[in-house]
Amino acid sequence: MTQQDRNEQLFERAKALIPGGVNSPVRAFRAVGGTPRFVQRAQGPHFWDANGKRYIDYIGSWGPMILGHGHPAVLEAVQKAALEGFSFGAPTEREIELAEAIVKAVPSIEMVRLVSSGTEAAMSALRLARGATGRKKIIKFEGCYHGHADALLVKAGSGLATFGNPTSAGVPEEVAQHTIVLEYNNLAQLEEAFVLHGKELACLMIEAIAGNMNFVRASVPFMTRCRELCTQYGALLVFDEVMTGFRVGLGSAQGVYAKQIPGFKPDITVMGKVIGGGMPLAAFGGPRAIMEQLAPLGPVYQAGTLSGNPVATACGLETLRQISMPGFFEALCAKTRTLVDGLSAAAKAEGVPFSADCEGGMFGFFLLPELPQNYQKVMTSDGKKFNALFHGLLDRGVYIAPALYEAGFVSAAHTREDIDQTVAVAREVFKQMAV
Repeated sequence: MTQQDRNEQLFERAKALIPGGVNSPVRAFRAVGGTPRFVQRAQGPHFWDANGKRYIDYIGSWGPMILGHGHPAVLEAVQKAALEGFSFGAPTEREIELAEAIVKAVPSIEMVRLVSSGTEAAMSALRLARGATGRKKIIKFEGCYHGHADALLVKAGSGLATFGNPTSAGVPEEVAQHTIVLEYNNLAQLEEAFVLHGKELACLMIEAIAGNMNFVRASVPFMTRCRELCTQYGALLVFDEVMTGFRVGLGSAQGVYAKQIPGFKPDITVMGKVIGGGMPLAAFGGPRAIMEQLAPLGPVYQAGTLSGNPVATACGLETLRQISMPGFFEALCAKTRTLVDGLSAAAKAEGVPFSADCEGGMFGFFLLPELPQNYQKVMTSDGKKFNALFHGLLDRGVYIAPALYEAGFVSAAHTREDIDQTVAVAREVFKQMAV
């Protein structure tokens, strides 16, 4: 048997039964080519594929595994909860405890509603914004992904006077027509959009640190203006922190901006990933006056059979307890910075164009000499070179996202040895790429 046989066998079985052989498209390796790795088990910063090969894991289940896989305290909490019952369809004390932990860490949130996925949270936040304002139109930004709800699967239209176009079959144009898609970090477009449509806007939804065009930050002047314009025109500022929530800092991305913009707060926050610790759990929250628009108190309906699942809340609550320990994020940030600086130095040594950035335990890099500020610039990155880098790292036991436009994640379980090994093998690949 060759090294890839078992993964290939499983992929062939999967393709006969599951569209594309995967239950989420990016797992299929369509962008990079080759055969997906079917994970057998994971521990700490590593996972093992179906052939038993070990990889240093820099996707961490796409962000949730901030403590690494199988953290003892989290494992104990989940096991205890599972013994008590999988699901009740009735409230539990742990839902309150998780809500209290979120509210304590994020000043903009006074009340929170738990759901089961980031898509569900973003979709519900959008409905809440429309219900609270009585308006239909929304602004989103090209390159920001907010889940697969119809109104959010929209690309840019032909101009600011027109609205977005569907990016998926099955999304009616009548839905897309209420979504305005702007260029990320483009102040002039932002200003003009509010002049044209400000009084009709329910909300502006944004990833403040976009993780689905790799890693791109909203500039401080741009974020400042987003807040000012939403306030001026009565639209709600919705922060999608599914990826950044409790990942870039204990106060999340909004905490990063609050340090630079006095008094800064979004109106609604969408969270997922880390707050579930790897279990299906997400949330949206905001000030009491907005959140009380939700049923059963208000007219905006939202419900979910598995919302606040007792096993998921146990996992998420213990994860938040662990990351709230003194010095946790300082140590995580230092590890991530060491990785990013090491990769940058390795690329420079081999003459490969490279730029990178990070915040907390989240990072991204581009095969470009300068960090891009919007989706169009991101798209100029060399896809063929990225594929060579991806497979070069994969062959050497380092697993990064199998797509050019996805951020990466470092966990507390990654050691200096893991990071040094990653940088060393990356330099080997850069050397080959430079030939």
